[in-house]
Amino acid sequence: MRLPPSARRCGPPDRGSLTLMLAVLFVALLALAGIVIDGGAKLTAAENASAVAQEAARAGAGMVSRASAYSSGNFIVARDQAIAAADDYLARAGYRGSARQVPGTANEIEVTVTVTEQTTVLSIIGIRSFTENGRAVATLESGVTGPGQ
Repeated sequence: MRLPPSARRCGPPDRGSLTLMLAVLFVALLALAGIVIDGGAKLTAAENASAVAQEAARAGAGMVSRASAYSSGNFIVARDQAIAAADDYLARAGYRGSARQVPGTANEIEVTVTVTEQTTVLSIIGIRSFTENGRAVATLESGVTGPGQ
């Protein structure tokens, strides 16, 4: 049976055009999923790095020099103990980082933390991991009504 002339198509058939469109859409959706999933993981890693740095700095700033407190009544951070306490906190929590006393101060401990996370979706295009850094400074405050009071 022959089709009437009005039912015949003009021009070449559209073979494979749907397949090409689906391939392009798939790549675009995969990239969007990578941005959403791994981007969210990157934000979470940044928050974790900051939180861990804050907690480690607090652990270090709580190390009071007993000799100074007993002899003069001044509460200052025991430098070596503070750094050891902050480093111990980082090690127990399973994070890489470092602690130091802020130069020119007697009561401030600074902690920096590095968090490396593996990617889930973006590893398909060669982005295997990302690194986030967190930094925090904690100050030893003494007194009930204010610093030193």
